[in-house]
Amino acid sequence: MAKAARAAQAWRAYKQVSQPGSPGLGTRLRSIPKMIGAVTRGRYPGMSKSKLAMLGLGVVYIISPIDVIPDFLAIIGVADDFGVLLWLMGSLLGESGRYVDWERRNIQARAFPS
Repeated sequence: MAKAARAAQAWRAYKQVSQPGSPGLGTRLRSIPKMIGAVTRGRYPGMSKSKLAMLGLGVVYIISPIDVIPDFLAIIGVADDFGVLLWLMGSLLGESGRYVDWERRNIQARAFPS
């Protein structure tokens, strides 16, 4: 059930990226380092440091040779890594899209104060 939820989240992120007017995939990917910096400095209120830490743990889990379910257990061992990857990509694409929108609104607000 959890893997289906992760796949659904990844699908929603893909649908967001492909909507007209929404930040594209390249824009979202390029904004991730700036988003991480803004979160760690406390400048971006749209994401908590704890969520950023969870995303970091997801990256560590994927690149780590130590798994909860070892990869030598054929399909099951690889499926847990793939599930984490789906969650991570869905979360990063969604969060970075919200960050780009927030950044654009802030630039407009500074350029055209009310």
